[in-house]
Amino acid sequence: MTTDILDRETVSIAMWATNLGVPINDMQGWADHVDRKMAEARGADIFVMPEYACEQWLAFKPDGLRSDQEMAWMADHALIACDLAALLATKHDMVLVAGSMPWHLDAQKPGLGQTNAAMIFTPEGERVIQDKLSLTPGEREPDNWNLTPGKEFTVFDWRGLRIAVLICLDIEMPALSCLLAPLDIDVLLVPSMTVTPSGYHRVFSCAKARAVELMCTVAVCGTTGTAINTTQNPKNYSGCSVYTPCEPQLGHTGIFGHVPADFDDGGDGPLLLAKDVPTAVIRGLRSGDAEVWPGGWKADHISVVRPRD
Repeated sequence: MTTDILDRETVSIAMWATNLGVPINDMQGWADHVDRKMAEARGADIFVMPEYACEQWLAFKPDGLRSDQEMAWMADHALIACDLAALLATKHDMVLVAGSMPWHLDAQKPGLGQTNAAMIFTPEGERVIQDKLSLTPGEREPDNWNLTPGKEFTVFDWRGLRIAVLICLDIEMPALSCLLAPLDIDVLLVPSMTVTPSGYHRVFSCAKARAVELMCTVAVCGTTGTAINTTQNPKNYSGCSVYTPCEPQLGHTGIFGHVPADFDDGGDGPLLLAKDVPTAVIRGLRSGDAEVWPGGWKADHISVVRPRD
């Protein structure tokens, strides 16, 4: 990965809460759709699509494809999607998080199963794959998607920023926050998929908490609408938000940008462009200027005492 000095003053982040119900005919049609949305986000440094944005591909799945075959079928198409997405990242000069998609555990032996992986592309041609670490029960259902959780977390440097990706449920895990706090992450990107308002609020509320704990920017977006020919997600409810630490220098509230959640906006899905997020200011807060930074706290002087019977 690049080894730039981490001195970027600001970053602009675009998030697209993709409406999965917009019909496409093939993989090139999907790429053309993404291309148009990236063009609308002109000026962004980073463009983020949601978890399972690939479900839009189900609009052209073959007749008779069973639900337990969908992951392997989409993983086969993910190979094509990655090549197309890499071209778009270079064309628009943006880091593109092309949502998450099934990925064969071994491209040489597809029968080993799939992970749910976020695919990240830099304009310089670098590719980063981040597997989802914490799968929902539905993702592990043997008779349906039957995915395998990831085991590694990746941090990469790009043009003066330190960036990482967590997928949906991963952002809800406090233990992960403890592991990430020492890594000096500037931007944490969170593609998500939630089908109910309760799921949306869990993910987005935890994302806001992670911005406080990690003293960094957290950008989260989810899917909306209903994918054509889906067998798993009859509706999706989400929006887009960019969170920063709740500090006076950042306006106190921790909310830098926000698009309200919805089931279906009747269009492509909302696009949020958060311009000039002050990464240098946040880095200074992380270096010791914050009112309170929970992530910098050490527990080596604490012991656990159990009550006596």
